[in-house]
Amino acid sequence: MRAIRFDRTGGPEVLRIVEVEKPIPGPGEIRIEVRALGLNRADALFRAGRYIEQPSFPSGLGLEAAGVVDALGEGVRDLAVGDVVSVAPSWSMARWPSYAEYAVFPAQLAIRHPSTLGFDAAAATWMQYITAYGALVELAGIRAGDFVAITAASSSVGIAAIQISNRIGAHPIAITRTSSKREALRAAGAAYVVATAEEDLSSRLAQITGEAGVRVALDAVAGPAVEALTEAMSPGGMLIEYGGLSHEPTPLPLMNVLAKRLTVRGYLMHEVVKDDARLERAKRFILDGLSSGQLQPLIARTFTFDQIVEAHAYLESNARFGKVVVVL
Repeated sequence: MRAIRFDRTGGPEVLRIVEVEKPIPGPGEIRIEVRALGLNRADALFRAGRYIEQPSFPSGLGLEAAGVVDALGEGVRDLAVGDVVSVAPSWSMARWPSYAEYAVFPAQLAIRHPSTLGFDAAAATWMQYITAYGALVELAGIRAGDFVAITAASSSVGIAAIQISNRIGAHPIAITRTSSKREALRAAGAAYVVATAEEDLSSRLAQITGEAGVRVALDAVAGPAVEALTEAMSPGGMLIEYGGLSHEPTPLPLMNVLAKRLTVRGYLMHEVVKDDARLERAKRFILDGLSSGQLQPLIARTFTFDQIVEAHAYLESNARFGKVVVVL
């Protein structure tokens, strides 16, 4: 089969297509014939050697895929060869890389997605919605009427967080760098949009939320903006850090944290996918939202497997709005 591999960390140019043997599913695993891949910022960080997990060369990569079950490992009972599935992201892309014509995954991560979702949309679903669900619903317990600040709002997770906030009745505040994506964010469901290069973040958030303040901030950027976020938060609020897109140091805004009794929480999507009960709750919430139309994956652009280098370059650009997908 063909697979994507890299022999050193670096930019998109380190990725190459090679011929390798098909992987054999072990106990509790399935193999799928991959029809589409969802690309994530985590993939680019792993490729660059800046992820929470380090590659061992030659390394595969990737967390999401959709396709058809091709083989079953020992002990798999709830799936059959020929089932159409997508997979929730695993906790190790080194162990279960998805960028290949055939890929192996733990069976418990496979989901029979709704027939209304094509392979491309199914591959664009689980990372973004599980990440946002775990943070906003499982950790923060957002409620109707809450103000929820969302940084990197035009990313797939940002858009998922906007949609989930709306589904619960909260007020999503999309935080982006410039106003070029303002209308697209409003169309995606953002109640408010703040452009940090053009507006003072703390003042604008205070203007939007009034005395209520921001109860939950979902932050993929970190860096100096953490100070402004915490200044606008309500007493007892929660700041959830799930990424580090800023290359600048991240201060601890101690006075804001103390005065407002804030919770500053590091978060990984692994907390959900490694916990069977949480994962089942996430699946139900997301599948119900997909069925009702309240959750709708937005695909920024689709590439072919042979265009993986171009796809990764686009993934890391500021041009995208939504998910990058590769089709096979």
